Amino acid sequence: MSETAVIVGAGIFGVSIANQLAGNGWQVTLVDQDEPGNERATSSSLSRVIRFGHGADTWYTRLAWRARTLWKQLEEATGTSLLVEAGMVWFVHEHEDGGLADRSESALRAEGIPVERLTPAEVAALYPSFDPGDLTSGVLEPAAGALHARRAVKVLSGLAVARGARLVRGEAHPAGDPRGSAVAIDGEVLHADQVVWACGPWLPRLFPGLVGLRVARCEYYYYQAPPNWTTPPLPVWYDFQGPFYGIFDLDGHGLKIAPDDAEADRDFDPQHGSRKLDDRNEPSSRAYLARRFPALAGVQHAGGRVCQYELTPDNEFIIARLPGTSNAWVIGGGSGHGFKHGPALGEYVERLLTGAEQPLERHSLRKRQSRPADGPRSAAANFSATWP
Repeated sequence: MSETAVIVGAGIFGVSIANQLAGNGWQVTLVDQDEPGNERATSSSLSRVIRFGHGADTWYTRLAWRARTLWKQLEEATGTSLLVEAGMVWFVHEHEDGGLADRSESALRAEGIPVERLTPAEVAALYPSFDPGDLTSGVLEPAAGALHARRAVKVLSGLAVARGARLVRGEAHPAGDPRGSAVAIDGEVLHADQVVWACGPWLPRLFPGLVGLRVARCEYYYYQAPPNWTTPPLPVWYDFQGPFYGIFDLDGHGLKIAPDDAEADRDFDPQHGSRKLDDRNEPSSRAYLARRFPALAGVQHAGGRVCQYELTPDNEFIIARLPGTSNAWVIGGGSGHGFKHGPALGEYVERLLTGAEQPLERHSLRKRQSRPADGPRSAAANFSATWP
């Protein structure tokens, strides 16, 4: 008899786990209050960055590199474009010697992942218009790029259903004894061999005082760039000191620019918080574009989106059993760098569920402290806290 699993949350983590398990014969029920790829989900952006550098931290580097292989396999299996390998350039400033980009370059070389160190002139040659300013170099990841994010979530959920998973709409709550070992939804209680709570920014609401996540509001913007400002061929850029990253026109919606600090002074309620743009960061986004890419000065604003980051203080994922249970897991804390790992995370979680591997302490429900210098996402944790 096949094993059973209930997975709560149809964001990138949830659909990746559901697809992995269903593909290996599990009886899977995937639960979400909304459709996969809905506007409230952290995973519903049109595009997300895929990169492999995470400072000196090779656990995430290896996971992302494995995910690249799996994204390509998903493209082949479904005939759908998901991964755009246009490259990504880290912008390195004069005061960043030994910083995140340098550590990432060293780790990538050690792992045999393509990486190149560029002069400011070589970085400038990649773009139609570029002012290096105080940049001393760039670190190019030629195999990096962008993912069609919302499309990817829909593809993975659809593939999971095609492999036998059951998709259930409804608002789920922890049930069972111990709490969380079963799932209550619309008066029904679902039991399974394994229960996975992969609910992103809703996790603190479901498990208050247990899951240490801060949910921060983030706005990003689109601009009507000239026709030759597209990805591909132009690489994605990351400027952690900016602090901005961007993807040139990928999907017809224009150039995307987003702050990397997640507006850390603005806590957000993912269930009831307003998703109306207030354009608070639009002037600084526009000013950054004009400074770094002078030809884009005066470019027309074309809208944007409000989303959220679910941040752990150390930017590490949460991948842990719920206390007192042997079959219930909480998985989240993407912290701005989680999306690209999706399919590889699904593989990893299945190994945990079967006991082939044991969860790592670094991902546990432990008390955490901020780690801005070496965090896997960036130097911008932007808050100091311990949890719970």
